[in-house]
Amino acid sequence: MTIGSPLPSLSAKDQEGQIVNLPTFGQEGFLLVFFYPKANTPGCTTQACSLRDGYEDLQKRGVKILGVSADDVAAQKKFATDHKLPYPLLADHENKIIQAFGVGGLFGFAKRSAFLFRNGKLIWQDPKGSTQDQAKVVLDLLATLPAP
Repeated sequence: MTIGSPLPSLSAKDQEGQIVNLPTFGQEGFLLVFFYPKANTPGCTTQACSLRDGYEDLQKRGVKILGVSADDVAAQKKFATDHKLPYPLLADHENKIIQAFGVGGLFGFAKRSAFLFRNGKLIWQDPKGSTQDQAKVVLDLLATLPAP
């Protein structure tokens, strides 16, 4: 995935079992796609909760959020419920999205990372994926961008 790359033409079920199509979901405005290795583990929970806590500010800037891991729908549902996550979590148990973004890790887990798209095109990536301050990192970046 390089700057300017389009959202891959893939879809997956979210924690409610609803199909989310990436290009449709992110065709307008900003879309932050963040990857985490495993739901309800310490670093992943910290990253997801950072985005939960910054969700209102990110929404004000027009940012939609999708979390992605190789967990199944039930694990994503529990993660979202346990931590009151207000955005969709995709169950990429076939690793199609993880592979398309080039973030495959050991044992089929996703590497922690984040990608920001504007109108379906990649404009920024965080290959390490911030944990405690993922929302702040994205908000700071948005502050530097010219208006569309």
